[in-house]
Order: sequence, then C-alpha cells, then structure tokens
Amino acid sequence: MSPPPAGRPPDEIPVECADCRAALAAGGRESTAFLLADHLTLPIVGCDRHREELRAACAFATTETAELFEHRPAGGIRCPACRLAGTGSQPVVSVADGGVAVIACPTHRSELLDRYRAGLETRRQLAAPSAPF
Repeated sequence: MSPPPAGRPPDEIPVECADCRAALAAGGRESTAFLLADHLTLPIVGCDRHREELRAACAFATTETAELFEHRPAGGIRCPACRLAGTGSQPVVSVADGGVAVIACPTHRSELLDRYRAGLETRRQLAAPSAPF
C-alpha cells in the first residue's frame, strides 16, 4: 500500500466509501470522533471503519496508545489554533478506499499525517515476509 497523499480538499480526493462521503458531506456530530494519540487530541470526520483504520495505523507510531472517542474527551482540544479550525476547508486524508477529514491546525494536521504514514510503513514492514538469516 502506498502512503496516502497529503490532505487534499474533499472535491479533489477520490472517496469510494459511500459512508465516508455521507459523513464528510454532513460534517455533524454523528460523523465526528476524537483521536487521542500521545499529546494530540483532534476531531476527525469520516465513517466508523475508516476513522478506526486511521487510529490503528497511528497506533503503530505512538509512544502511548491511540484512542478514538465518540464524545469530546475530558480536557477538550488543547491547541487554540486547532479549536478554531473550521470544518469546511479541512483537507481529506485518503484512508484505504475512504477519506477522513482531520480538523486541526496545519502543524498538528501535518504531525498526525506523518504519524499515519509512519504507522502504515511500520505495519507494512511487520507484515512483510522476513528473509532467512
């Protein structure tokens, strides 16, 4: 699996998953979850399956656990710029055949995307057949 492209606007990324398309179009509370990965607490929008896929890949590149909450976690979103990030202009990250919007400031969005790519690469290496010694 090749690394996903950097986040792109929703109209520029092919999202085959009908549930992701519906979630991205609606953008409401029903389709928003909160991803906690180390010091990051970021809202993400997408279907349940692709939000979980993003979380699972990020878990390979975190020092603690990566968790997904359907409600705003205690302490909320710490970064003031992330709190002010609007949902309308957020890029969509390609996750398998779906897409997930990461609602965050550019710095934290980039950090999450780097973590996601590193997690995908780690998972690929772990799944690859090993050569004999």
